[in-house]
Amino acid sequence: MILDAFQLNGKLALVTGCRRGIGKGMALGLAEAGADILGISRNLETGSDVQQKVESLGRKFYPYTCDFSDRAALQNVIAQIQKEHPHVDILVNNAGHILRRPAAEHPDEYWDTILATNLDAPFFLAREFGRQMVARGSGKIIFIASLLTFQGGINVPGYAASKAGIGALVKALANEWASHGVQVNGIAPGYIATDNTQALRDDPERSSQILQRIPAGRWGTPEDFKGIAVFLASSASDYVNGSLYLVDGGWMGR
Repeated sequence: MILDAFQLNGKLALVTGCRRGIGKGMALGLAEAGADILGISRNLETGSDVQQKVESLGRKFYPYTCDFSDRAALQNVIAQIQKEHPHVDILVNNAGHILRRPAAEHPDEYWDTILATNLDAPFFLAREFGRQMVARGSGKIIFIASLLTFQGGINVPGYAASKAGIGALVKALANEWASHGVQVNGIAPGYIATDNTQALRDDPERSSQILQRIPAGRWGTPEDFKGIAVFLASSASDYVNGSLYLVDGGWMGR
């Protein structure tokens, strides 16, 4: 039966940035489909809300903390996870950061932090866990891209550059790993009601402009990402490679 192809029973999914927002929504969606969750966030206390909700579904939740802009810290947590959980079936590279400043005033530290968090860390995670997936001939890797994978944005040059890089990385890894049974794909969120967009939603004029352009007529929610995450993490997407899926209420269609 086709619905069986979407089941994730017995799978272990590593989701970065899962404490809140889109990452939390995807972690819960994967757990609802049967997966146990390895969660990594900058701040993720034992007994967090996401952990409680995953465990209430009868799934296991393993919390880890990491500053994704700190390469040494990331290497350490990768080594720890690989020692404690040697078989990760699904990697969801969701953790990200945004810092706003016009390009002519965009400081080096903004650029370095954003690129380290949004591009370097996802690549290192994909490389280390992808290597194991390639060796055993199966695995799913999902990158979170952005509308700015396709557009330039305003006052966020580092963020735009990092998300454009993610789009290219999805294709590059898919080209190398599809023949080894590893599917690499991406999700590009539109305007979603999360902490990252709080400033935009608090600006009545900007919020109105955004809503007028979204055919669906609303801001997205983290729950809107459950279905696409489960699809890309499951055997239902075994012949899907190197694709970027827009979850934007129709924004790019305009």
